[in-house]
Amino acid sequence: MRMPVPPPPLDELMQQAMSGAGGLRSIVGAMRPVDARGRYLHWDEVRHRTPPDGLTHGQWWLGMALSRMAAARPLPLTSVDGAPFRFSNVDRIQEVVHRIDQQASGQILSAAQVMNPRSSDRYLVSSLEEEAITSSLLEGATTTRRIGKELLRSGRRPLDRSERMILNNFTAMRAARELAGNGGPLTPDAVLELHRIVTADTLDDEADAGRLQERDDLRVSVTWEPAWEGELVLHEPPPVAELPGRLANLCRFANEENGRGFIHPVVRAIVLHFWIAYDHPFADGNGRVARALFYWSMLRDGYWLAQYLSISSILRKAPARYARSYLHVETDNNDMTYFVIHQLHVIERAIEDLREYLARKVSEMREVESLLHGSALLNHRQIVAVSDALRGARQELTIREHAQRHRVVTQSARTDLMGLEALGLFSKQRAGKPFVFTARRDLAERLRTVAAPRG
Repeated sequence: MRMPVPPPPLDELMQQAMSGAGGLRSIVGAMRPVDARGRYLHWDEVRHRTPPDGLTHGQWWLGMALSRMAAARPLPLTSVDGAPFRFSNVDRIQEVVHRIDQQASGQILSAAQVMNPRSSDRYLVSSLEEEAITSSLLEGATTTRRIGKELLRSGRRPLDRSERMILNNFTAMRAARELAGNGGPLTPDAVLELHRIVTADTLDDEADAGRLQERDDLRVSVTWEPAWEGELVLHEPPPVAELPGRLANLCRFANEENGRGFIHPVVRAIVLHFWIAYDHPFADGNGRVARALFYWSMLRDGYWLAQYLSISSILRKAPARYARSYLHVETDNNDMTYFVIHQLHVIERAIEDLREYLARKVSEMREVESLLHGSALLNHRQIVAVSDALRGARQELTIREHAQRHRVVTQSARTDLMGLEALGLFSKQRAGKPFVFTARRDLAERLRTVAAPRG
């Protein structure tokens, strides 16, 4: 990771253009905020590319910068030196938010087995698990995905700090979902509570959980490791004295109380993500709170699909690109367009990953159900019970329920369910007096083993 080269001063470029014959006219004629392929490039990228015919790199950049400034929208977030952040609503942003509008609030989960309420809950829990684990790994947890999933599904106590981070993230994601569902405004206390949840029992000083950094604290900064010369400082956040006011301003923006005109809800959620990361108001856990607020904002504005997306899994695949999107903003006069475009593509990639996951699950289900109906080990009543469990329609059964549904005597129902337990497809627990038979989490894989032809 290296710091991007900042653009040359615009006043110098303007003077050079005005002093050359026809230079300014050529620049004005070629003014576009993007390159010929529609890319919103930083100067660090522009300087290595071939400019349009008749223009120098500096002239090309000047035309881009002037076009971007003319289309820029100011944001209520200000930098350390008091300058406002801005973004330009270029065609690329409008195209991607349109696609997200269609997909993230539409009917991507239209398959019957996913739209079933119980099955939908299962997909949701799986998605929350994925985001909790990858968000923790992104923030430095040192465990494996397998252990993370086992932790969340078993309900056992965390064994170390990394496991506690995963459990906290899972709890915080559910809290953000509930906060969005309540429909109330975002408050500083709600943000502090999210921080308390994500950092509980993981900080060197537990007093730091759920509070902003204060005057006597060692102010955190954003660093990158490893670097050839050691730790590289990427960002110095605002002083602690400004943090309460900045958090209050963030909440006003989140609640659309700034009176600055319409900002697309997806862009607003992305700005919240950036804002927390920029202010870095907490001793630790800033990234996790930023992503939780992103989910809260998306869900509050009706993008229900967001709860099934794992943003952190995409970010973890290219952490340098994620960090660079922040640096492009800071090194180009607070132009947040770079970060907005990066995050929009992350959301699109997460939606596509979900589509591929669902297609794979549907294919697996069809394969398993084909094995199921071709098996001689199960009778028709057992096949119905297993098929329902695979589709999420009915994960638990009692002997009485099974008997009533199929209009058989209690002994036949007991034999059916005990047989499913014997095959390892269901587990049995006592709930009060009756036994409850519950489908195994890895039912599909167990069924493949049971129903496989034996040679």
